Amino acid sequence: MAAPMAVIRAGVAFILAAGAIGARSQLRMGYYDEVCPAAERIVGDYVRQHVGRVPTVAAALLRLHYHDCFVRGCDASILLNSTGGGGAAEKDAPPSMTLRGFDFIDRVKGLVEEACPGVVSCADVLALAARDAVATIGGPAWRVPTGRRDGTVSSMQEALAEIPSPTMSFPELAALFAAKGLAARDLVWLSGAHTIGIAHCSSFADRLYGNAGAGSNGNAGAGSNGNAGAGSNGNGTDPPPLDAAYAANLRERKCRTAGDAAVEMDPGSHLTFDLGYYRAVLKHRGLLRSDAALITDAAARADIAGLVGSPQEVFFQVFARSMARLSMVQVKTGSEGEIRRNCAVVNSH
Repeated sequence: MAAPMAVIRAGVAFILAAGAIGARSQLRMGYYDEVCPAAERIVGDYVRQHVGRVPTVAAALLRLHYHDCFVRGCDASILLNSTGGGGAAEKDAPPSMTLRGFDFIDRVKGLVEEACPGVVSCADVLALAARDAVATIGGPAWRVPTGRRDGTVSSMQEALAEIPSPTMSFPELAALFAAKGLAARDLVWLSGAHTIGIAHCSSFADRLYGNAGAGSNGNAGAGSNGNAGAGSNGNGTDPPPLDAAYAANLRERKCRTAGDAAVEMDPGSHLTFDLGYYRAVLKHRGLLRSDAALITDAAARADIAGLVGSPQEVFFQVFARSMARLSMVQVKTGSEGEIRRNCAVVNSH
């Protein structure tokens, strides 16, 4: 039975992959040009106005988009509220408890709805807003083909299983990315979002105080999370510890207790999209175990070293390419899902 079962599994994987490629192919630039020509301008104008005043919002929107795409694909399921009959939603899972930006997306969606009721999906609004927010603070922009549909299911349990944990090893992280059709290099480049991120002391307390497993549910960096209980080091090799002098400084000034105080993941330039995060990782100053795990893989370490030695434009190019790939993970198109009128609840039919 082993061989037939292997054939069946291979066939299922091929069908799923073909379906994902088919859905992505239905996205296109200018999707709303005829049905809502002002859509992208409305999103961009609002983002530039408000992120320009409060640049920390960029990290929040980027992380919100990242969490959305990792559970059920980029379908705005992260925006749905929990319901009595449907159970707890993604946003109520421990990895999502420090997410911000929900109200921001609601306001943008409201403006788009005023212009074009029932036309533009929450998933597209979130994808566009994340891109525009990063560009607003001087980071890279990337192509965002539109035409996504909104999902109607949001599961806390799925979020717990699928959101990468800050305590994971490189092989574990790479496996989760591969399950979404993303390569190990996408993991390396997308981790660069931590250049504008923050982390709560509780999320790396084990690296400060040696208390394994402490605070596995508390960080809030861009594109990172706090998934409790998923911290085994699958390749048997621990990531390097925090630089001793840096750890001592953090214990004295930022993290006197393993609580929820926030620490910049790229100290000194956390509002600037630059290479500072990667330089910190190479100096063993990456806060999370998952940051340090990047240099336990020889190819990833070489990629990071090469990037740090290159003009910043190279980082912008590879990050933009990986973000474009992330934004098309398991998208819903055509007759799948719906166009939610209110991003927090499914439409009543």
